[in-house]
Amino acid sequence: MDQRTSGAGALSQKHDTAPALLGVTCGLAAALFWALGFAATRHGLKVGFTPVDLLVRRYVWSGLVFLPLVFRAGISDLCGIGWSRGLVLMVLGGPVMSLISYTGFLFVPLGHGSVIQPSCATLGGLLLAALVLKEHISASRLAGAIVIVGGLGVIGAESIGHIGADGVLGDLTFVLTGLMFAGFGAALRHWRVSAVSAALVINVLSLLLLPVYIANVGLAHVAAIGVTENVIQALAQGVLAGPAALYLYAVSVQRLGVARAAVFPACVPALTLLTGWLLLGEAPTMLQGAGLVTVLCGFYLAQRQR
Repeated sequence: MDQRTSGAGALSQKHDTAPALLGVTCGLAAALFWALGFAATRHGLKVGFTPVDLLVRRYVWSGLVFLPLVFRAGISDLCGIGWSRGLVLMVLGGPVMSLISYTGFLFVPLGHGSVIQPSCATLGGLLLAALVLKEHISASRLAGAIVIVGGLGVIGAESIGHIGADGVLGDLTFVLTGLMFAGFGAALRHWRVSAVSAALVINVLSLLLLPVYIANVGLAHVAAIGVTENVIQALAQGVLAGPAALYLYAVSVQRLGVARAAVFPACVPALTLLTGWLLLGEAPTMLQGAGLVTVLCGFYLAQRQR
């Protein structure tokens, strides 16, 4: 092999590595933002917000900001996505999924949602990638997914003994939302929807919920909670856990494929433990720490090329 061939091979490998590195970085950032959203949700429910209040904070502000961009790109076909596909994406990865998820927290502790929902998103993403999109699932990624789910089980083991009838209903709610998000990732890949378009369309379509909220709930309740708490939720839900995380996850799907990107939601429980410790002062137990290490090991396996 001459120097030109060797140089070309090195250059090709560099070009192949750069998109993958970007995809991993974006996926991890999305997982961190979702974890911050979980922490903000727990804090918000404690200070008096309802799930519907949090839903409005997550989507309305960003929707208002993005509305001119959607009009400029074309409101008639929703930035080229189309109204039917846009509504499907809104249900699977937007306010409909989020409202169902928030409702689950009325039945079970926050830890249940942060474990069950991401693990089901991971398994559902791998399943859809293999069966619908015909992506190759390597043995390493399959093993990584199994290890991740095992780690998530360790994290949630402490609360299993306290599940009653309401707890089962809450857990099934998070199973549903996890599978919905897996469908969202698969739809992005199948329809080749750009990350920017997905974030813009979902948040703008969410504005359809604002008149219903004002008519039925009003603004006096959230105003009484205070400006500071509203700003915290607007930033955490409306920026980080909303459009920013959605955009970053969409980029990771485009760069890595559904199968590899599906592992990032499974990192959310571990990151939620860390952010809850640092921001809310809730230190993880030894059992939760063991689950954290297990999840990270599974993440490493799932990101290997072979």
